[in-house]
Amino acid sequence: MSLVAVPFYQKRHKHFDQSYRNTQTRYLLDEYAAKKHASTRSSSQKSFTQESSSERASSQTSLGRTTCRLCAKRLNAESEEEHERKRRYQSLEASYGEAKRERFLRELAELEENVHLARSHAQSKLDRYAIQQMVEDKLAWERPTFEERMSRAPEILVRLRSHTVWERMNVKLCFTVQGFPTPVVQWYKDGILICQAEEPGKYRIESKYGVHTLEINRADFDDTATYSAVATNAHGQVSTNAAVVVRRFRGDEEPFHSVGLPIGLPLSSVIPYMHFDVQFLEKFGVTFRREGETVTLKCTLLVTPELKRVQPRAEWYRDDVLVKESKWTKMFFGEGQASLSFSHLNKDDEGLYTLRIVSRGGINEHSAFLFVRDADPLVTGAPGAPMDLQCHDANRDYVIVTWKPPNTTTESPVIGYFIDRCEVGTDNWIQCNDAPVKICKYPVTGLFEGRSYIFRVRAVNNAGVSRPSRVSEAVAALDPIDLKRLQAVHLEGDKEIVVYQDELEGDAQIPGPPTNVHASEISRTYVVLSWDPPVPRGKEPLMYFIEKSVVGSGSWQRVNAQTAVRSPRYAVFDLAEGKSYVFRVLSANKHGLSEPSEITSPIQAQDTIVIPSAPGRVLASRNTKTSVVVQWEPPKQQDDLLGYYVDCCVAGSNVWEPCNHKPIGYNRFVVHGLTTGEQYIFRVKAVNAVGTSENSQESDVIKVQAALTVPSYPYGITLLNCDGHSMTLGWKVPKFSGGAPILGYYIDKREAHHKNWHEVNAAPIQERILTVDGLTEGSSYEFKIAATNLAGIGQPSDPSELFKCEAWTMPEPGPAYDLTFCEVRDTSLVMLWKAPVYSGSSPVSGYFVDYREEDAGEWVTVNEATTANRYLKVSDLHQGKTYVFRVRAVNASGVGKPSDTSEPVLVEARPGTKEISAGVDEEGNIYLSFDCQEMTDASQFTWCKSYEDIGDNERFKVETVGDHSKLYFKHPDKEDLGTYSVSVSDTDGVSSSFVLDPQELERLMALSNEIKNPTIPLKSELAYEIFDKGQVRFWLQAEHLSPDASYRFIINDREVSDSETHKIKCDKATGIIEMVMDRFTVENEGTYTVQIHDGNAKNQSSLVLIGDAFRAVLDEAEFQRKEFLRKQGPHFAEYLHWDVTEDCDVRLICKVANTKKETVFKWLKDDVLYETEKLPDLEKGVCELLIPKLSKKDHGEYKATLKDERGQDVSVLEIAGKVYDDMILAMSRVCGASASPLKILCTPEGIRLQCFMKYFTEEMKVNWYHKDAKVASSEHMRIGGSEDMAWLQICEPTEKDKGKYTFEIFDGKDNHQRSLDLSGQAFDEAFAEFQQLKAAAFAEKNRGKVVGGLPDVVTIMEGKVRTDSWAQLGQPGVPTTQASLKLWGCWAIGPSTGNLDSGLHVAQPPEGWELPTHCLPGLGCL
Repeated sequence: MSLVAVPFYQKRHKHFDQSYRNTQTRYLLDEYAAKKHASTRSSSQKSFTQESSSERASSQTSLGRTTCRLCAKRLNAESEEEHERKRRYQSLEASYGEAKRERFLRELAELEENVHLARSHAQSKLDRYAIQQMVEDKLAWERPTFEERMSRAPEILVRLRSHTVWERMNVKLCFTVQGFPTPVVQWYKDGILICQAEEPGKYRIESKYGVHTLEINRADFDDTATYSAVATNAHGQVSTNAAVVVRRFRGDEEPFHSVGLPIGLPLSSVIPYMHFDVQFLEKFGVTFRREGETVTLKCTLLVTPELKRVQPRAEWYRDDVLVKESKWTKMFFGEGQASLSFSHLNKDDEGLYTLRIVSRGGINEHSAFLFVRDADPLVTGAPGAPMDLQCHDANRDYVIVTWKPPNTTTESPVIGYFIDRCEVGTDNWIQCNDAPVKICKYPVTGLFEGRSYIFRVRAVNNAGVSRPSRVSEAVAALDPIDLKRLQAVHLEGDKEIVVYQDELEGDAQIPGPPTNVHASEISRTYVVLSWDPPVPRGKEPLMYFIEKSVVGSGSWQRVNAQTAVRSPRYAVFDLAEGKSYVFRVLSANKHGLSEPSEITSPIQAQDTIVIPSAPGRVLASRNTKTSVVVQWEPPKQQDDLLGYYVDCCVAGSNVWEPCNHKPIGYNRFVVHGLTTGEQYIFRVKAVNAVGTSENSQESDVIKVQAALTVPSYPYGITLLNCDGHSMTLGWKVPKFSGGAPILGYYIDKREAHHKNWHEVNAAPIQERILTVDGLTEGSSYEFKIAATNLAGIGQPSDPSELFKCEAWTMPEPGPAYDLTFCEVRDTSLVMLWKAPVYSGSSPVSGYFVDYREEDAGEWVTVNEATTANRYLKVSDLHQGKTYVFRVRAVNASGVGKPSDTSEPVLVEARPGTKEISAGVDEEGNIYLSFDCQEMTDASQFTWCKSYEDIGDNERFKVETVGDHSKLYFKHPDKEDLGTYSVSVSDTDGVSSSFVLDPQELERLMALSNEIKNPTIPLKSELAYEIFDKGQVRFWLQAEHLSPDASYRFIINDREVSDSETHKIKCDKATGIIEMVMDRFTVENEGTYTVQIHDGNAKNQSSLVLIGDAFRAVLDEAEFQRKEFLRKQGPHFAEYLHWDVTEDCDVRLICKVANTKKETVFKWLKDDVLYETEKLPDLEKGVCELLIPKLSKKDHGEYKATLKDERGQDVSVLEIAGKVYDDMILAMSRVCGASASPLKILCTPEGIRLQCFMKYFTEEMKVNWYHKDAKVASSEHMRIGGSEDMAWLQICEPTEKDKGKYTFEIFDGKDNHQRSLDLSGQAFDEAFAEFQQLKAAAFAEKNRGKVVGGLPDVVTIMEGKVRTDSWAQLGQPGVPTTQASLKLWGCWAIGPSTGNLDSGLHVAQPPEGWELPTHCLPGLGCL
């Protein structure tokens, strides 16, 4: 029995038909079906016989008294003949079945014998060539085949599939795995290893030819589980699983034994027996998403009856193609909802999705479109990803990949595509083509036999490469013809063998030539050749060689000389353009090469399909408030069309956007997501594998609004009055007008308990109130009303309640009617109504408004006191709650009958709610404005003041253009204050209000006056500017001046014109108007004015120059004029100024300009020439005079003069007063920064604190502080200093003088301080040294002093007495002896004069004299 091969390689490892492995099962099924059919027929015949006999008995019983014996005998004879005929039929049927069975067994035995002989012959042949095969297996062309099979991890080619079966049926699970070493397979049930020994006969596990099976015998309900198969070898592990559901019989249900249904068909594919009533409670709508996002389409259902074990079937379709679960999509049905979830959206998922609920009661379905936009490109401007990637014609080393091109409305066109492949189980993507492919089809070669691959495609344009497409389903590189070559033979018992047809071909070795060589695909870049394998082909692996020849050349060239082709397909590239080729194919195996095949007909590489032509006329029509139906004529040239792309553009913008992102295959498309009220144009382009057509002609402009239909039915029919012979009725306008104005209403009436309706009015009435005459008093009537528009008459309303015709005589008023609502916001709304037709015994004086939550019990009154208005704003409601309302009219007699309860109102502001805006137009007219984008052709704006229709009021004017309406105030004043409202009919309650209060009216009036009496705005008022030559410029700048603007200058009420003395000009581009006066004199004092006129606008600006203001301008002008004249000769660019150098010297600086060699420069002090070491270099332009160690002696007037034949210039700086003080402060800044830390110097008088600096003068602002208290100069603490030092002398220091001392010098801005802590050890050491010096000074003071002078040289001989006159300290007049001269005394010598304290001159000690070692520096010794 030959096998039927299904192209499983085009699916993701799904099972192909394995009937050759289920032979026994099929026979059992056929036998079971035949037995069941026979039992059914026998039971039906038996029942028929019983019925016939009962009928005869009943007939005999009923006719026994009237039927003769002859008739009864005849009936018995006929009955016996009928029994005999049926018996013969059953006998023939049984014999026929037995003969058929014997014939089948005989044919099976013959086939088994033939197979046995073929196998024996094959075995002997294999033995005969065993040695030759061992040698030839090492050939190079065979070696890659073995290398590919070596060391490979397990890979599942065909996975397990789920089964649903009845009890006591056998189940066989099969899967195919490859790998080397051969994988070990283990089976699991719900994760538990299956052991055949535990339940003998229950399970049967087999492994043949890489196909592994698990057979479950006589499955019962407990066998329902998830079964897994795990394949393992040294290089890895893989697994696959499937579910087995075993069902039990209920009642007379039978298993599905029909041969037409496969055993593994899920039960859900059969329509449920039950009748279900399905209602959609919530539906998914049109959805917009982007690639890479997630989305769930969900519907909430009400299924009646609700059964847990039996449910209707839910099916999802995309563009009428059944959607199945995959790694991208998951489905759920149950618990009152059906959902379809997408884990990662791609443009492949775009389409019209339909949910169908199928049961015996019929099909309930709902549809909506899912739009998937392109994800953001990886490179700006790159195209979107391709989509709908498919693999076709897969073989051992070859597959054709096709895809659909992206829409490039907003990007540059696609110039080609890159195709990538990846082996299943790895993440290694390999690019298949080096250059971009220009068409959406590509033959991928170079695949490895037995491996599975996935593919993806990327688009390329001038900007870059797109994101990759969604990966394809896995494709196995296998030859499907190999399956056809298998033969399955069922032997007696449980034996079954599978053989190849090659084993029955005999001793064929060298294969025959391929047949049917032809070009299966032709393009400009390649030609795909296809052929049939040779017959006979032999048992060895086949390979093919392709040869080509240019027509007429006579020479053949082998195409695949380097690569062996194992598939009967091959793509030939690199063909010369414009040349015709013929091809032939040779087959080969290890035994040799076949003869060439027949030569093909001439083939030329060219595109067999071309880019389609542009679609025809595009027609856009209204659909809904946010969608438009676009239809077009197909293109005249539509070869292999893939679909269409639709683009839209807002009218006037010229910015095109894609409407669909995946080609649609029909010429009608509903474009969703448009803006209500906006105007659009559309265009269409056709797409095929070669590319995209030109854009079609653009459609006419269409406004997005709902399509025109008949109106919905009126509602709220209310009885407003009755006089016993007539009734007055009122009703509400239909909720939907159908897109056109309602032309009128038709009313029908019917008396109670009557079937026929009678029309009340033959012609439509426009008012929504009608008095029906000719009624019978005491009778009850019901009414129904239908509305009409241009599209026709709509459905009539539901019949009203029965109204009894009896006269109203109550004193209270009748019900208010026509309750409407507007301005519904989150916590408030405005309610309007109409006055009762029946007012009762007195006029209506007011109204009460009641409300309650929907389905609540008690009514709540909004207003405590009656309102005389027929409107009321209800506030303090709860957002999201639903309320109902009613109105009660009041007169002098009391509260009347309440109105009918209103329809429920949801208190919640609509998204995008707009409000009325106030403004002033270009002409200064005040208006109120309102926009509504949800308008239809039937919509109208209604403006109200205090919720009363304005109508033809003389104070207002209404202008409406499209979806924009304005209410103009003709003569605005205080009478116009109040509340204004607007409502738009035939919309979902679009309305708004505006309160015009006095402040707002004042603002609008001011703005209106400014527009009606315009002024030219000025950037700057009239101002003046003085030039270098002493000229005065008067100027102003306007915001904008037109070319027709005029102006004039007025001085002291007299207009001046452009002249030599008044140069006037205007730059209208910048708005600058100016007047320049060359000589500004005393006569020019006064008022200056500029007047500007530009159309209706005008303005002026004035400048008053009188008194001090004028004199300031005059002085400045004269100064600038003189400065100009001064600068004509040598002059000072910068006048004398000073600074202080780092050495604390004062430097006088000036800059000169316009000098030459003859120019003489001099320094003068007090008009006396000031000599300097060198003259300044005038070429450098800078002259300096250095004043070192500034003091009061440097006071005076310093001058710098420049002079040559062109003129002279003088710069004066007087160093005195504030200038001198500033110099001292500047010097203080330098000295303060350079001041040293405080130092201690001990003297006989006390302790001196010193601070050294670059320069010090008593004129500097210095202070001394002791313990943060300022120290004043005194006998105890003397303050002083020298040229480079400042000091503080602490005379006779005591313990009180301990502490922190601070020296501070002030530079006019900052204080520079130096501090010393004179306490502790520092004070002790200083005090000790002071005591020592003081003691030494005291000793010196009490020693004898020389009163008279000594000679220059004194010689005293030993033993002699010198009689020179000395004055001995302490004992005057006593001669000095030799002994006394040996007493050395010390005295202080002045630090600079070298004199003794007594004023005596001290010469050098005589030779031989030695100074005492205790002498201190600064002291002289005698």
